[in-house]
Amino acid sequence: MITFNSKYRSQQLEVMDSLDFHGPEMKDLLTDLKTVNKWLGGNSITINGLQKLLQNKSKTEKITIVDLGCGDGELLRKCADFGRKHKYNFNCIGLDFNENIIQFAKIKSEAYANIKYLKVDVFSEENLIPNCDIAMCTLFLHHFSNEKVENLLKTLLHKTSIGLIVNDLERSKHAFNLFKVASKLFLKTKTARHDGLISVARGFKREELESISKNIPNQQSEIHWRWAYRYQWILKKL
Repeated sequence: MITFNSKYRSQQLEVMDSLDFHGPEMKDLLTDLKTVNKWLGGNSITINGLQKLLQNKSKTEKITIVDLGCGDGELLRKCADFGRKHKYNFNCIGLDFNENIIQFAKIKSEAYANIKYLKVDVFSEENLIPNCDIAMCTLFLHHFSNEKVENLLKTLLHKTSIGLIVNDLERSKHAFNLFKVASKLFLKTKTARHDGLISVARGFKREELESISKNIPNQQSEIHWRWAYRYQWILKKL
């Protein structure tokens, strides 16, 4: 039974967080997640954050972007396309702790010479997180406790030269109920329907993000609510 609590973030676990997740079920789930991402504002929220951080940056300078919890690499392919269109020189790196997903992402990104993928557990292998200009966390941080989120963001700020982009879920009863209905109509996999509800229940309230931000030094935060039930959180390095 998946429960929702407006006051507290859920501690229930998602199926896709298992290292054993692979095969046709994994591919079907990633397809469903892409569908959900479109409903909830999609990758455009992250791309918009990227534009904000790149203001006044030279287009001749190489910009390294790291995407944590990259999944099948769809966001990095969107970033690469954006960079090509606007004449940026992007070097894109995707990190995920599931080797099966990493291999799938490599296949789907074969046409992109400026994208590579690394199997990294960002919590136990911090030293393997590459130095970069911009780090991105899209629908990633809600999988973890506030303490882990805070520690990871502190680590990432040390690794970046420009800043961080967070695109994640608002914990909302309206979103929870809406997803419960819509997922039955549009999602193929039980795993996506199950994990999606847990994701909303594990989402954030604005004041929780603000509280975490206060404990992270040497950065300036912007937190914006975005449709549908998302937060765009930009941490610009000072």
